Amino acid sequence: MSITVIQIAAQPKRELAVVVREGRNETRHTVTVDPDTFRRLAGPSGASAADFVRAVFEFLLEREPKESILSHFDVTVVQRYFPEFEAEIPNYLGKRAHA
Repeated sequence: MSITVIQIAAQPKRELAVVVREGRNETRHTVTVDPDTFRRLAGPSGASAADFVRAVFEFLLEREPKESILSHFDVTVVQRYFPEFEAEIPNYLGKRAHA
């Protein structure tokens, strides 16, 4: 499975287009994240917005099929569905830093 993330806007929120591809099947998503949320959740990881959203999708894909992920959402909504999100996302960012 591959996850492609491209930032499409930076103001007032970062907006990113995401394509999750598995074989010939793909889903498309648009994700927004405001600067304060990005700083708080990405912390000192040095992650770009694209790296951060890729980590968010890695987190989500371990919990649900790509077809179940909302097609358009703000990162803050993930916490509503998965209460462990904010505590766990640094682990996913750490994986990327060591990959």
